Amino acid sequence: TMRLTKEICPVGGGNAGFGISAPLDCHIYVIDGGSEAAIVDAGMGGTYGATEQILANIKDDGVDTGKIGSLLLTHYHADHAGGAADFRNRIGLEVLGSPLTTATLAIGDEEQISLPFAKRAGFYPADYVFEPCPGRGTLTEGASFQVGELTVTVYETPGHSDGHVSLLVSGGDRTYLIGGDLVFYGGTIIAQNIPDCSIQNYAASTLKMSDVEFDALLPGHLSISLTNGKRHIDQAAAQFR
Repeated sequence: TMRLTKEICPVGGGNAGFGISAPLDCHIYVIDGGSEAAIVDAGMGGTYGATEQILANIKDDGVDTGKIGSLLLTHYHADHAGGAADFRNRIGLEVLGSPLTTATLAIGDEEQISLPFAKRAGFYPADYVFEPCPGRGTLTEGASFQVGELTVTVYETPGHSDGHVSLLVSGGDRTYLIGGDLVFYGGTIIAQNIPDCSIQNYAASTLKMSDVEFDALLPGHLSISLTNGKRHIDQAAAQFR
């Protein structure tokens, strides 16, 4: 597969990305901090996921799975969090998310993640199961922790869904915003007709992140920008203003 930079490897992604794991998977990233690493987001998991392929991709990128201590979830939608149980079972990592994400994941709450709606809309297979997984709800506004030599800082960015977070990764060659489904290339947003998608929250989150400096935008789907990535947030912020 590939390394984007010394610190970031894309190790999964489906039809709305690199086609290197299962078709419905979001972008899955490894943050490589040297002595320690973390995975961001988990893909679909289960029979519709490709956990073994993702683990093989991680190995191909030269990352020892033994140094991966945590799985960081941007939000609880199935294409991002469904594979959490698989990763926990396979490599024994700790699953971290916002308090709402981890509470939802702990009981596999399919109503909270609007899975029945998504199935009716044809987005997910009718027999897909959101696998429960324990985790810790430590990804809260302003929380900061080390992944090896790198620092990860958490920003609460609801809008696309409740409990959504974005992760600022600093201390390496450049600063990265791993934005989940906050904003995509060209300032695009994905608003869905589900109870916890809020345009007001989306606006507030986007305006908040337009005040944060970073180099690279690593979104949950579609194109990545390694330089001048903030322009996409700024484009969305201008529209919200």
